[in-house]
Amino acid sequence: MSATGKTAAKLVGVAVVMASLSFAAVPFYDWFCRVTGFGGTTSVATAAPDTILDQTIQIRFDASTAPGMPWQFKPVQRTMTVRIGENALAFYEAYNPTSRTVGGTASYNVTPDAAGGYFSKIACFCFTEQVLKPGERVEMPVSFFVDPEIVKDREGKFVKEITLSYTFYETPLPEEQAALEPAADGTLN
Repeated sequence: MSATGKTAAKLVGVAVVMASLSFAAVPFYDWFCRVTGFGGTTSVATAAPDTILDQTIQIRFDASTAPGMPWQFKPVQRTMTVRIGENALAFYEAYNPTSRTVGGTASYNVTPDAAGGYFSKIACFCFTEQVLKPGERVEMPVSFFVDPEIVKDREGKFVKEITLSYTFYETPLPEEQAALEPAADGTLN
């Protein structure tokens, strides 16, 4: 093989490695954020801890929709005070004011960032896609707790308030639901 051929082969190899690393970066970054709470990423748990502290923390609830998402979306309660380690349940309300079925997925985070690794969800509407029919209004629960380990963290121990924020984005409907959408003339597709 000529020197030009070897150089070309090396460049192709470098390009393949770079492409592979770029695909691996997204899941790695997601894993890193979930493990460390980096960027306000919350944790997921199967149950609340056995330890409930006498200390409380105020939880604020925030809701928004992405541009183009037609839903109305808001927290049912704006704030809640919970004991650290206590399992709590909050609700958000979504309403589809349109004449079509709309699917949506919620992204979420908490602030301050120092609380991200200690805010754990047990169950949440944000884990799956939500689909609302025309005119449908639903209350969607989120079950969560603040891990007692937060009081041992050098930054986390100063957190007195956590804001849980959700943003809903419209998602394409699954084919079977889209097939049931009424056409402009009122007939089903």
